[in-house]
Order: sequence, then structure tokens, then C-alpha cells
Amino acid sequence: MATLEIHDLHVSVESESGSTEILRGVDLTVKQGETHAIMGPNGSGKSTLAYSLAGHPKYTVTGGTVTLDGEDVLEMSVDERARAGVFLAMQYPVEVPGVSVSNFLRTSATAVRGEAPRLRTWVKEVKEAMERLEMDPAFAERNVNEGFSGGEKKRHEILQLELLRPKVAILDETDSGLDIDALRIVSSGVNRVRESGDVGTLLITHYTRILRYIKPDHVHVFAGGRIVESGGAELADKLEAEGYEQYTKGVAS
Repeated sequence: MATLEIHDLHVSVESESGSTEILRGVDLTVKQGETHAIMGPNGSGKSTLAYSLAGHPKYTVTGGTVTLDGEDVLEMSVDERARAGVFLAMQYPVEVPGVSVSNFLRTSATAVRGEAPRLRTWVKEVKEAMERLEMDPAFAERNVNEGFSGGEKKRHEILQLELLRPKVAILDETDSGLDIDALRIVSSGVNRVRESGDVGTLLITHYTRILRYIKPDHVHVFAGGRIVESGGAELADKLEAEGYEQYTKGVAS
């Protein structure tokens, strides 16, 4: 069973004014087939956690451990983490001029699977996945995210998720900027992957609206760079009703 274990994780970011600690001792275990929602206000460190797990060079791990199936994730390069099964759907997906979606997806699948997918089978696989996400097939020949709307970028992220089938999917505010229809379609894609039971999902969000479509097994409240409360899906309802103020009072920023 694939397991991501985060223990006492501390992360800092450098700026002109010096080093600032963002994560202050995060403990979390995400097992295969589980969905964990991390909720919290702006500036609490949720996205820092996501990017630190993926290996973004902006963030410096100053303490703690992260393992996936017992392997030290923090010792891996960004591409090694991806091949090991760590997937990040970004809040703001970047454009990659000169690289078509079809080439990007096949290259990614080759890296993750260890061999190139058979072309005929792969074309069918991509076409069916795009149909499920209600994506125009013409997108396959466009440059990655170039000229895509916010919703189209998010669908492309979930298209990658469906095709790559990682061990751990980190979804950083996937609901950000989505209208109701796009939210439904994107959530359905996430749920299809979840239903396989092979993926552990870490869903980072401000709001409960995506949790109406993607039901979490565990909900964690993030404040001041750490998890301050955990519970079941009912905790999200409490946050919807009462907000984050009770968790942020007296928390150092």
C-alpha cells in the first residue's frame, strides 16, 4: 500500500529581508485510496506544503522527513519525485510554448511508466480521457496551456492525473477560478482516479464547494504553518459555518 508520510516538516523561503519559516512542523500521513482535504486561510502555508513536496527550489526544507513507501522524498530531484509517483496539479498551471499537449503527455507517460506507450493504444487512451473531461480533441495539438482559459488549464491538469495515475496526487486549489460546470467536470475526473483505490489524494482548498463533489475521508485545518485540527468530513461543514478565525487567533504569521 502506497503511503506518504510527513513528519515534523519545517520549510523556509528566502527573501531580500532574510529567511522566513513558513511550515512549522507538519505531520501528516496519506495512505493509498485515502482523500485528505487541507483547508485554511490565505497565507497559512497550504501551497508551500504542496510545492515543497513536489521539490520547488524556492522552498528550503530545514527540518523533518517526507517518505513515500519508505523512500526519502526529500533526497529526490523533481523528476525523480514524479517518477516515484508524486503528482502536483498546480493552482496556476504554467504555459510551455513550443511543446504540444500530445507530446508533453506522451513524454510524461514514458518517464513515469519507464517505456513509451504503444502509439495506437496511447492515442485511444488520450482521446477517451479528453472526452470524459469534455475537452476538444484539437487541444492535443496546441502548446501546453498557451492561450488556455483557467478552466481549460485545470482540465489539462486532471487529464495528466488520469493518464499518469500517480501514487499520491497533490491538488493545489484545483477549484480556483472554476465555474460550476467546470468544477463538476474536473471533480468527476478526480473521482474517477480516486475510485481506482490506487491513489492517495491531498486536496488543498479554501472553500467547501469542491468537497460537495469530492468527499474527503479526512479534513485538516491549516493555520500558522501547521495542522491545528483534524477530523472527518463534518469538520469542513464546521469551517463553512464558523470560518477560520478561531484557529488563527494568536497564531504567529
